[in-house]
Amino acid sequence: MVNVNENFLKLQAGYLFPEIGRRVRAFSTTNPTAKIIRLGIGDVTEPLAPAVIEAMHKAVDKMAVKESFHGYDDGGRGYDFLLDAIIENDFGSRSVEIDRSEVFVSDGSKCDTGNFQEVFGIDNVIAVTDPVYPVYVDTNVMAGRTGTALDQGKYGGIVYMPCTEENDFTPELPDEKVDIIYLCYPNNPTGAVATKEQLKKWVDYARKNKSVILFDAAYEAFITDKSIPHSIYEVPGAKEVAVEFRSYSKTAGFTGIRCAYTIVPKELKAYKKDGQSVDINPIWNRRHCTKFNGVSFITQAGAAAIYSAEGKKQVKKIIDIYMSNASVIRQSLTKLGYTVYGGVNAPYVWLKTPEGVGSWEFFDVLLQKANVVGTPGAGFGAAGEGYFRLSAFNYPAVVEEAMERIAKL
Repeated sequence: MVNVNENFLKLQAGYLFPEIGRRVRAFSTTNPTAKIIRLGIGDVTEPLAPAVIEAMHKAVDKMAVKESFHGYDDGGRGYDFLLDAIIENDFGSRSVEIDRSEVFVSDGSKCDTGNFQEVFGIDNVIAVTDPVYPVYVDTNVMAGRTGTALDQGKYGGIVYMPCTEENDFTPELPDEKVDIIYLCYPNNPTGAVATKEQLKKWVDYARKNKSVILFDAAYEAFITDKSIPHSIYEVPGAKEVAVEFRSYSKTAGFTGIRCAYTIVPKELKAYKKDGQSVDINPIWNRRHCTKFNGVSFITQAGAAAIYSAEGKKQVKKIIDIYMSNASVIRQSLTKLGYTVYGGVNAPYVWLKTPEGVGSWEFFDVLLQKANVVGTPGAGFGAAGEGYFRLSAFNYPAVVEEAMERIAKL
């Protein structure tokens, strides 16, 4: 008899975005002429930058010639030309030293943030912000690191750190000792950012308690405030306790191309039950190379082009479009009397739903009355109830139309 992994049975309802898709499909079936505007899932709409397209075309031509053909990249960690571009531009420019051996190119930060928990023992206590990107929680549920499902989408065995208006959507340090801490800045879904001083508190906590921070920086390219750090490694000592995840999905429109990377410092350690320290970098390298064969040469060539002089200008132009959309959403909703957060250093706007209206109820009203799709805050955790996320990833004219529709509600 084959036994099922019963941890999967603990998962509550469907994953957030498939549930949104189900509701939208049901509405479309009964309202086939409705023109639906999607500001829910954070998928991009602008085409790839010309520099990226040119680089990928050249890479395709190389694949047609025996002398320049590429199969697997050596070890699956990424080609040196991309690793060097990452090190120089994303970290060297911010006075952070990173070695090639610390960079792992992958097909997405969602995969990496979900998979990284595999290298840690099952009895570790994890802490997540609330609201939270669902992948952090669900993958730990699947692994058996949590208890049973509780009310409001929570699970036993997880330390939830509320992020609310009262604390400016920035969590307090946990009262109890935790081992694995998930942080995401700029934050998805709230759009909040963390100052260097705030990140230092977490680094100090992790160093004191021998904890590990899993730091999701997928939206760092959208930071407009020059005082806000783009990397947790800008905080001294962070390389001893933090893993950082970066993505090209939103930065350069790679949602359909798939490319990201994870930084695993050589200083990072975990501990055996007898207290002996173990380096995490070689363990992740072993896991990465065992379960992954690397990102295609063509994709990596496109990613490297983002760091060229022209590539940087073109990508910034695309980011500016999305951030302009975010500004339009913020200003429009504020004029309508909504309480609005985010949208300044992140492509997400986090708004309070009207008094007495739940987040899924607001989702249904917006879909049925305005034919606009957003993301219910409750889907991100208990503290997200009463809030709603709108994405700035769409065409400017479409965003303007969406705001006009909402104004008529």
